[in-house]
Amino acid sequence: MRLSYPACFYKDDESDAYAVVVPDLPGCVSGGYSLAEAILMGVDAASGWVLTALEKEWSIPPPSRIEDITPDEDQGSGFVNWIALDIEAYAEKYGYPLPVHA
Repeated sequence: MRLSYPACFYKDDESDAYAVVVPDLPGCVSGGYSLAEAILMGVDAASGWVLTALEKEWSIPPPSRIEDITPDEDQGSGFVNWIALDIEAYAEKYGYPLPVHA
């Protein structure tokens, strides 16, 4: 299963670190010390979110249109970009069996 979700990236001007939020996946927040690390951590967090939802037989939210997502101004300056998820590869990497109903 491959999915793409829009994610909001917020840069901390003092440290150059980034926070990443995936608005379509409630509570899915991560970050990294660089933009590259934030992207990887965002993909990891979102993949874990989706795999958990599959295991619990929750519905997987469809991705929003990227033009419908705007960064939260209260979080500072930010931008939106797609993140791509490969749920089978994530499950295999961490040794989780992919649920049969996925």
